[in-house]
Amino acid sequence: MTWGLGFLVLLVLFAISRWINILNEYERAVTFWLGRLGKQPKGPGLVFIFWPFERMVKVSLRTIVHDVPSQDVITRDNVSVKVNAVVYFRVVDPAKAVVEVENYLFATSQIAQTTLRSVLGQAELDHLLSEREKLNDELQAIIDSQTDPWGIKVSAVEVKHVDLPQEMQRAMARQAEAEREKRAKIIHADGEAQASKQLAVAADTISGNPTTLQLRYLQTLTEIASEKNSTVIFPLPIEMLKALMGRD
Repeated sequence: MTWGLGFLVLLVLFAISRWINILNEYERAVTFWLGRLGKQPKGPGLVFIFWPFERMVKVSLRTIVHDVPSQDVITRDNVSVKVNAVVYFRVVDPAKAVVEVENYLFATSQIAQTTLRSVLGQAELDHLLSEREKLNDELQAIIDSQTDPWGIKVSAVEVKHVDLPQEMQRAMARQAEAEREKRAKIIHADGEAQASKQLAVAADTISGNPTTLQLRYLQTLTEIASEKNSTVIFPLPIEMLKALMGRD
């Protein structure tokens, strides 16, 4: 009699422990009564589940940060790269997340991987490197549309790293160096063109006044003389030589 009463007490305590559940603020319970989906998810707080006739599945509503593994992608211009990304998503409809798909975490991960290869495979390498924000928005829109029937909201997709082959890195380094040299030559040529225009204006101004030419000449001699260990050759004007030859 005592053994039977103890067993009954244990059975009641076990049933109560299965009936009474406490859910956190970010959790919801999708319930099934005799296999049929309940009307509304339960929680948070104290939740009663009438086991064994009722069963519940806990679903977290927090944002999930999923790291998409590195994917081999061949771009539109036939460059092989490795790309990885991160996807931010959360459950907005717990019932759909449980009923419509077997494992929404695994399903969302697979959708993210295939979409990453598909979208980036249609882009050229330069576009992949320079227009990453546009590609992120496109990836987010596609993945979100595919996971929406599962009650999943994809809030953001970010391409983290693009791993280029070594030969492509060297080619891009040479291209960048050539681009810098081209810009330097253009800037130098533009400076020479502007300087030549200013020199032409200065020459016209000086040629109209011989005194200005003499002053400029003397200023140049002064600048040369300020340098140490310099030999200055002082030329005589031809007019002075003609005057001296005329006296003889």
